[in-house]
Amino acid sequence: MIERMIKLLMDILGQPAVLIAIISLIGLVLQKKPANEIVKGTTKSFLGFIIISAGAGILVNSLEPFGKMFQAAFHVNGVVPNNEAIVAVALNEYGTVTALIMFFGMLTNILIARFTNLKYIFLTGHHTLYMACLIAVILAVAGLRGPLLIGAGAVSLGLAMSVFPAVVQPFMRKITGNDKVAFGHFSSIGNVLSALIGKVCGKGSRSTEELRFPKGLGFLRDSSVSIALTMTLLYVLIAVCAGPAFVKEKLSHGTHYLVFSVIQAVTFAAGVFIILTGVRLVLAEIVPAFKGISDKLVPDSKPALDCPIVFPYAPNAVLLGFFCSFIGGIVGMAILGASGLVIILPGVVPHFFTGASAGVFGNATGGLRGAVLGSFVNGLVITFLPVCLLPVIGDLGFHNTTFSDTDFAAIGIILGHIVKFLGSVGVTIGLAIAVLTAILFGMKQKKQKTT
Repeated sequence: MIERMIKLLMDILGQPAVLIAIISLIGLVLQKKPANEIVKGTTKSFLGFIIISAGAGILVNSLEPFGKMFQAAFHVNGVVPNNEAIVAVALNEYGTVTALIMFFGMLTNILIARFTNLKYIFLTGHHTLYMACLIAVILAVAGLRGPLLIGAGAVSLGLAMSVFPAVVQPFMRKITGNDKVAFGHFSSIGNVLSALIGKVCGKGSRSTEELRFPKGLGFLRDSSVSIALTMTLLYVLIAVCAGPAFVKEKLSHGTHYLVFSVIQAVTFAAGVFIILTGVRLVLAEIVPAFKGISDKLVPDSKPALDCPIVFPYAPNAVLLGFFCSFIGGIVGMAILGASGLVIILPGVVPHFFTGASAGVFGNATGGLRGAVLGSFVNGLVITFLPVCLLPVIGDLGFHNTTFSDTDFAAIGIILGHIVKFLGSVGVTIGLAIAVLTAILFGMKQKKQKTT
């Protein structure tokens, strides 16, 4: 019975669409909206995230053969960063602990938002699950057990869910032009680095959205068209390098390799279009609905949402960020190979989502130059950080996959070394100090605001 309840809890909390729908429902009820508006707002919020998930699924499915063709073309093997794969392996052993850390971590996030100045409610459920799993593995490998494991894990998760959106928010305000929504995806470090690089190197560079095309190429101003054509060129090039025989036998099930490549490329563009549509729908519903929660339960709080939330603000930077991040991954892979270290293969999915958002952040502060350089550095970072993470995740490091995004690696490396050198007592004291610092910071900010 308990296991079934835990499974139900994980299924609910791990689904962003369900979380968003529940948040919308609560917010609209607190605002005492009419029943028809409550039903409409809740349904459209739910629908919007389902659309985003559907678009993401289409993207992932179209990128999978691209990754396989890349490996076949260049004959490389190594560790492939993939959050879904590593979590699926870890949950077999750490499922119950992960669920408890996730539940109490979300409560900790709400408490931090309520009583400190870190007013961010992290609503990206699957990333919350991934981070809870990572923390559970590291603390369990280090020897923590029972209530101490759950408590330390929940506090670590709650702090991560509160601090990372706060760090990114100054740049989110620059992207969106307001302070109504936050960034809730554990790729924050890469995005902040990209924004800072854009700020330093991008002075005078025009925005990616202001790129000028010759009159005859005016159709490229349509982001869907430009993405489809660009990805077609890239897919065809990689397919040729991989060889027609490989594509036909392993991927296309008999379809001509060029036809298969074009279909996958245009499918990729369709996925991006669907995601952008879902984001617009969610923003139109969740921000007004969240006002009820902000006013009544957690004053001045902001919803922290998944990385596609920034895609509509700079569609050209999305595609450019993906390319440059992937190139950074290839360069990083070459450096690791030459150094004799574990080779981290450039995972196409993480390079798209984190590279695309890094491109948007770099563009916001440094235009075209910021988007290119910032996303390239993001590609290097998500290649090198996983190498440092592998030693602290125990036996999971032997499954040829690992966590992919910057914040996972940063939290894992820091937490793993704290436990290694200071033990369980050190972890407890360190987390207590972190919570106390957050509370004092919040009290100080509230006092200044009141004054």
